[in-house]
Amino acid sequence: MELPVLPLDRPVPQHVLSRRGAISFSSSSALFGCPNPRQLSQRRGAISYDSSDQTALYIRMLANSEIEVSVSARNVRRLLSFQRYLRSSRFFRGITVPNSSNILDDDYNGQAKCMLEKVGNWNFDIFLFDRLTNGNSLVSLTFHLFNLHGLIEHFQLDTMKLRRFLVMVQEDYHSQNPYHNAVHAADVTQAMHCYLKEPKLSKSLTPWDVLLSLIAAATHDLDHPGVNQPFLIKTNHYLATLYKNTSVLENHHWRSAVGLLRESGLFAHMSLENRQLMESQIGDLILATDISQQNEYLSMFRSHLDRGDLCLENANHRHFILQMALKCADICNPCRTWELSKQWSDIEKKYHLGVSPLCDRQTETIANIQIGFMTYLVEPLFGEWARFSNTRLSQTMLGHLGLNKASWKGVQREQLGSSDDVDPTFEEMDSDILPQEPRLS
Repeated sequence: MELPVLPLDRPVPQHVLSRRGAISFSSSSALFGCPNPRQLSQRRGAISYDSSDQTALYIRMLANSEIEVSVSARNVRRLLSFQRYLRSSRFFRGITVPNSSNILDDDYNGQAKCMLEKVGNWNFDIFLFDRLTNGNSLVSLTFHLFNLHGLIEHFQLDTMKLRRFLVMVQEDYHSQNPYHNAVHAADVTQAMHCYLKEPKLSKSLTPWDVLLSLIAAATHDLDHPGVNQPFLIKTNHYLATLYKNTSVLENHHWRSAVGLLRESGLFAHMSLENRQLMESQIGDLILATDISQQNEYLSMFRSHLDRGDLCLENANHRHFILQMALKCADICNPCRTWELSKQWSDIEKKYHLGVSPLCDRQTETIANIQIGFMTYLVEPLFGEWARFSNTRLSQTMLGHLGLNKASWKGVQREQLGSSDDVDPTFEEMDSDILPQEPRLS
C-alpha cells in the first residue's frame, strides 16, 4: 500500500512516523548535521516507502526549478538532503551561506585544465586538483569524464542539468567528514576511469556501462555520516531500522543518488523502463562496495577466473566486473604512490579513522592498521584483479602496494624500537574477527 505524503505545513502524527520506518530515533541522527528526523519530517515531509521496490526514499517535494528570495521556507518544494536542508533553513533565516559550488573559471582553464589532460594517469594528485578547483574536484572531474567518454553526446544530456546534478552530488557529501567526502568520491571516480581504460574493458564496455560506472563511483558514499554500520546499529539509528541492519550505508548512498537523479531530471528524456533499469544497476554497483560482503564477491571473482568463463560480451559478466572495479577503486589508496597513499593515511591518523575491526586505537597503531588493511583486504582483491587484467597498471598498483606495505613495516619497527620485535597482531589474527579468504579447490 502506498503511504500518503503529508502536507508539509502540518505536524506528522506519531502513528504515521512509526509506520514510515522511523521507529527508533536517537541522538546519533545529529551525525548527519541535521535536526532529529522527527523534527525534520514535520517541516520537510517524512520518509516514505516506495511500494514498487520496498526501498526508502526521502520525500522532498518538487515545484519550481527556480527559488525566489522572497519565497518563504514553508513554500519551498525541493528535494532536500539532510545536508542541503541545513543550508536552505539558514538561507531563509537570513544567514549568509558561502556558495561552495562556484567553479573558478580561471583555475579550471589554467592549471586544473592541464591536470585534466592527464586524468588517466595513475599518479593523478586529487588533493592538488581539489585545491586548484577551489574544492570542486568532484564536479570538475566528473563533468570532464562525461565529456571525454562521449556520454553527453551519446545520451543527449543537457549540460546544465548535468552540472546541476553534479553540484548537488558534491554538496550532499559532508564537508566535515574527513574521509568519506567529495574528494574521496572524486578520487574513486578517477580510479574508475583508469580501470575503464584497461584493454579488456575498453573494447567491451558500452556507453551504458561507462555511464553507470561513473555515476556509481561519484555517488558511492553520498551523504555519508562519518560513522560505520555497526555504530548505526548499536545506536538504534533510524537508517539501521529502515534497512534492517543490512548494507545500511550503501543502501542509503544508493537511494540518495536516486533522489538526486530524479530531482535533476538529467535522464527525464529517457523511457521509464530505462530509468528504472539505471537506478537498479547503479544500486548493484554501490551495494558491492559494502566491505562486509568482501569475501562473497572475492570468492565469485576467483571462481570465475579459475574456470576461465568470464565473457565480457555477456552483459551480466560485464556488470559483475564493473562491481569488482568499483570495489578496487574504493580501496585503492594503498595502491597509489607513497606520497598520495600516505596523505589518506594521515587523515585516518588525525581523525582516528580505520577499518573495523582493525581500528581499536587502544591496541593498534596507524602502521598496524595499514598493514592489516593491506594484507587482509587490499592484497587479495588486487591480486585477483591482476589475474583478470594483467596490464602495466595492475603491476604498477601491486608494486606500489608492496612498497607502501614495506614502508609501513618500517614505521612499525621504528615504533617498536627493534626490527626483531615485530608486533604479532597481524601475524595471527582471530579468524572470527578478520575477513577470511575462501580458497577454492
